[in-house]
Amino acid sequence: MRRVVITGLGIVAPGGCDLASAWSTVVSGKSAIRPIERFATDELPVRIAGEITEFDASELLGVKTARQSSRFVQMACQAADEALKDAAYNRETLADDCGCLIGVAIGGLGEIEDCSLVLHERGAGKVSPLTLPYAIPNMASGFVAIQYGMKGPNLCVATACASGTHAIGEAARMIRDGQCDMMLTGGAEAAICPLSIASFAKMRALSRNNDSPESASRPFDADRDGFVMGEGAGLLVLEEYEHALARDAKIYAELIGYGLTGDAYHLTSPSPEGDGLARAIRGALQTARLTPDQVDYINAHGTSTPTNDTLESQAIQSVFGDAAQDVSVSSTKGVTGHCLGAAGGIEAVYTVMAVQNDLVPPTANYQTPDPTCPLDYTAGEARKRTVNVALSNSSGFGGQNGCLAFSKLTNP
Repeated sequence: MRRVVITGLGIVAPGGCDLASAWSTVVSGKSAIRPIERFATDELPVRIAGEITEFDASELLGVKTARQSSRFVQMACQAADEALKDAAYNRETLADDCGCLIGVAIGGLGEIEDCSLVLHERGAGKVSPLTLPYAIPNMASGFVAIQYGMKGPNLCVATACASGTHAIGEAARMIRDGQCDMMLTGGAEAAICPLSIASFAKMRALSRNNDSPESASRPFDADRDGFVMGEGAGLLVLEEYEHALARDAKIYAELIGYGLTGDAYHLTSPSPEGDGLARAIRGALQTARLTPDQVDYINAHGTSTPTNDTLESQAIQSVFGDAAQDVSVSSTKGVTGHCLGAAGGIEAVYTVMAVQNDLVPPTANYQTPDPTCPLDYTAGEARKRTVNVALSNSSGFGGQNGCLAFSKLTNP
């Protein structure tokens, strides 16, 4: 079987618009949740988010090109540029079969909202011709491929909050099947807007801790009251192992396993006892030919909602049994909030960095244990431990689950 390794990482996330700063923030456990600045929130029940206020794509893309793209596309381009440079690739050195597969859950919802207001307030003649290109989720993969001349497989995965994880797993499958030797993959999302805030709040999914935003996202904590929206992009350069060796590439880790399942249960709620996610984890372990006691770290989906965190804990317990207490678990959403379609990509970057650095990020704001969540959630501060194998979990509305397994490079 063709092996898949990670040779480049790129990230735009709450807490950092490059790999070094984003990783430093997550390891510190310092929350990046703040009051929303981009639009008025006076009439909204939730006024906080993991908003990236320092992001500006015009330096990379130019003012004109940036205006022709949605915010989630701009973030994907920024992360792509960093990941490709990290992997020592550029437009001239990318082969024609190099591909791009970026998961996006929602796409340009904020742009849709703005263009809809123009239609109703100013008339059809004032609607931008870029309205649909602003909106559709596949523009992240399409736009990035245009920018870098990537002519290989080009797809978008849209499986809600599992989009980034599924994108990475499917991109790895393409490399293993011999369709290409390199894929740029991960997730991107920038859906913080009045419509999304109002909708998620109406579902009672969001934390309403407006007065203390830094502590609002508290995965697995007994006092959690909902997730906090985030935004960003996390992309990885996946490469066939021999191909990477031939060009003397730096290798961060190996992607050794991938599992995906459906709950077939409910539009928004996970299946009882986390059965669907448990089967995805088992699938990742099976394809990686691992036993549960070989896993050192799990980057959990850990949304900070009462239901998800309990059921994910049950899923981990059901798969790992007695070995569950020996695994370090953490949710980096305590720092970033929930970045929806970008979450799986961002968290895969953090998981690879944990393997690379033998360092487990903490679960920010975890203070009060919940009896329904009895695992080791890496409270307080980052933990040094050997991380030979790590998993990254994701789940999404519609009952879609994914799990990726990463390891240190073995038998090079």
